[in-house]
Amino acid sequence: MKALVFHEPRRIAVEDVADPSPGPGEALVRVGAAAICHSDIRVYLGQKHARPGVIPGHEIAGVIEALGEGAPPGLRAGDRVVVCPIVACGSCQFCLSGRRQRCPQRRTLGYDADGGLAERVLVPAAIVSLGHLIPIPDGLPIERAAVTEPLACVLNSLETCELSLGRSMAVIGAGPMGLCHVVLARRMGVGPIIVSEPDEERAQTARRLGATEVIDPRTGDFAAAVLEHTGGTGADAVIVSAGLPGVVGVAIAATRKQGFVNLFAGFPPDTTVPFDPNAVHYSEVRLTGTQNASPEQYRRVLQLLPHLPEADAITTHRFPIEDAASAYDVRLRNEGLKSMVVMAQ
Repeated sequence: MKALVFHEPRRIAVEDVADPSPGPGEALVRVGAAAICHSDIRVYLGQKHARPGVIPGHEIAGVIEALGEGAPPGLRAGDRVVVCPIVACGSCQFCLSGRRQRCPQRRTLGYDADGGLAERVLVPAAIVSLGHLIPIPDGLPIERAAVTEPLACVLNSLETCELSLGRSMAVIGAGPMGLCHVVLARRMGVGPIIVSEPDEERAQTARRLGATEVIDPRTGDFAAAVLEHTGGTGADAVIVSAGLPGVVGVAIAATRKQGFVNLFAGFPPDTTVPFDPNAVHYSEVRLTGTQNASPEQYRRVLQLLPHLPEADAITTHRFPIEDAASAYDVRLRNEGLKSMVVMAQ
């Protein structure tokens, strides 16, 4: 089969690799669509680790093609599924409380084991047994199902920040994940939503998807705009969706007393962040971070997606597996938004 293989930073290639077959408890999924995450780009750039020789891709939707002996009941060949790519122990305090993404023994498809940028992905028994193959609702297009993982990460962000109907949110960065925050927060009734974004095309998309106001940080005062739209109090939560050290202080300045600042974006290794600790201390700002999501959040997002057509606007580039490296190229050139590899059916 054809697959995109990560060899080392800045070296990826589409290659013919051996067709996998499922062993005991495993599942073979024929990939329908797999989306590219900014984390994949960070691996390519050498800013994040992945095993040399691994097949990337952790945002995966497809169809079960075969099941190994002893696979759990309820799964059948032909089922359409989203893959929650987390391999967890299932027995630590995090796993037992439903937070398998924080398991100390966690491994992830696309980094530690082969992922979905291939015609087929072999899903380990540990993932299958934990119930991480999640059925796709009838009628949901496979491409939209493939963005379950990023939207689940966003749901984790919103819920960590205690955002709900009528709460205010600010977002720094209107890339794919920042825009996913706008889409999901609007559907949850969050508002106003103020976004900081210098790129005019992305700014226009943010407005179209529901942002109350978009500020160009090169010419406007983001914190002042947030204060203006929140009656002078600041946002209930500010999401940092761009891994730029200088914006953390801006985020804190835009947050209300006892509000949240969530470092959602990953930062380059060894980054240090300048901010005034007294601004956190005296205003009791809750500085946090979120990464990935729980399987239960995956399931809830997947049930919402049939009713969330605006999520389609996040994917702007689609490529066949033979041209999968181009899905990286457009992201590296900062063209459009999310790119996706779509398999021939």
